[in-house]
Amino acid sequence: MAGELRELGWRVREAVGRTGVLAELGPDCTGDGAPTPLAALRVDMDALPVEERSGLPYASLHQGVMHACGHDIHTTVGLGVARLLAPLASRLSGRVRLLFQPAEETAQGAAWMLADGAMEGVDALFGVHVFPSLPVGTIGVRSGSLTAAAGELEVEVLGEGGHGARPHQSTDAIWIAARVVSGLQEAISRRLDALHPVVVSFGRIEGGQAFNVIADHVRLLGTVRCLDLELHAQLPGWIEDTVQALCVGHGGEARVRYRCIAPPVHNDPALTELVADVATQVLGRERVRWLEQPSLGAEDFAELQRDTPAVMFRLGVAGPEGCPPLHNCAFNPDEGCLAVGIEVLATSLLRWLEQRA
Repeated sequence: MAGELRELGWRVREAVGRTGVLAELGPDCTGDGAPTPLAALRVDMDALPVEERSGLPYASLHQGVMHACGHDIHTTVGLGVARLLAPLASRLSGRVRLLFQPAEETAQGAAWMLADGAMEGVDALFGVHVFPSLPVGTIGVRSGSLTAAAGELEVEVLGEGGHGARPHQSTDAIWIAARVVSGLQEAISRRLDALHPVVVSFGRIEGGQAFNVIADHVRLLGTVRCLDLELHAQLPGWIEDTVQALCVGHGGEARVRYRCIAPPVHNDPALTELVADVATQVLGRERVRWLEQPSLGAEDFAELQRDTPAVMFRLGVAGPEGCPPLHNCAFNPDEGCLAVGIEVLATSLLRWLEQRA
């Protein structure tokens, strides 16, 4: 990415946020020496530990790793925006900064780039994410809450090992872990307000040494999602209490660790209207979809917008036969989305600079 951007004439910094890339275009100062307005576009460029089964001729060459969340699309859109804006460098009334961010899936990359000064001086931030629920050629916009707050949950269930033929002489950590997985879901539906959705999903379970030995230790790794910030702040304590009660009630013990990995993405109303107006002009009104509900997905884009007005929109990627969901091994976005994302974002950045001129 750095090489491509330099060839286009952008000022480039590498190793921002470890493996991130920053690129900037346009005049740093006005005629009287004041800093020019600065709009930024963030695109993420990591992959997932998923074995690709799309059957495409250009499928991942790395076993067990694929672009199952469209970050290759995002990166390509970012480069497309760079190519469109490069010839306009001498005519820009302000600056455009591109943030090619790593490690979104681990919710660490944005914080790394922030610590390396990637957001210094930024007046407005734009972002995009593919959306399999929308057809290619459309975008989805929403003012206010767009994504959920997210946490990472680790539970260690401690029991006592023994012979598989005599479980009554031991404390089966696998059995207790199964109660934790199902018991948390039941507790959510019975103990929390259904009008404030909470999702707890375990994606990894580790435990046991042999087929005929009762396991004395099981480790569960999962994610927690919630739209209500007040409730999200209470969830670590509530989960701790619930898990401890389940484990102790079945004769075991628990260690619970919770890490908040991303606050919610909140779209600035004025920037949302700007993107919607641009997209209406570029695509037509019928191709701009106003989303009624936020997503329980999470985005560390939220870290970058803590002190900066920002907007992220959804890019439709479903072809005539649809598109498998995000993080699916067969995820296959329609590449017709590329031109849509590039044109909407490039025009939005230019429109914002014109308004600030």
